[in-house]
Amino acid sequence: ILEATFLAMRRALLAMPVVARRLLVDGNQLPVLADLQQPPARAIIGGDARETCIGAASILAKTARDAYMDHAHAIYPSYRFSDHKGYGTQAHRDALSQHGPCPLHRRSFAPVREALQLQSRA
Repeated sequence: ILEATFLAMRRALLAMPVVARRLLVDGNQLPVLADLQQPPARAIIGGDARETCIGAASILAKTARDAYMDHAHAIYPSYRFSDHKGYGTQAHRDALSQHGPCPLHRRSFAPVREALQLQSRA
C-alpha cells in the first residue's frame, strides 16, 4: 500500500496546475521524487491532527472513499460495502467467505488471498 500511496503522490504532483511550494505528508516517510522538480517536503507523524491542511485533505479523501464504497455497494450488494466501507470488519470477512472476492477486492490483502485459495480448492 505504501508504494501505491507514493505513486498517487507522484501523480498528484504531476497533475497539479501550479507548482507546490512545499509538501506535507501525513506519515513517517516521503516518496522519492528526485526526478521531479521537488519542493521542500516534510513527513509528519499524526499530521492530520497537527496540520490543518492535512486534516482537511484526510476528510476529503474519506468522503470520496465513502462515496466510492456506496457506489460499489450498488454494484455488489452482497458485500455490504456501504456498511463497512471496505474495512476488514467481521461482516466483510464473512461476505468474502460466503461469496468469494469480487473484482474490486485487492488480491494482495491476506483475507482475499485466503478466500481465493479456498475457492480454488473447491
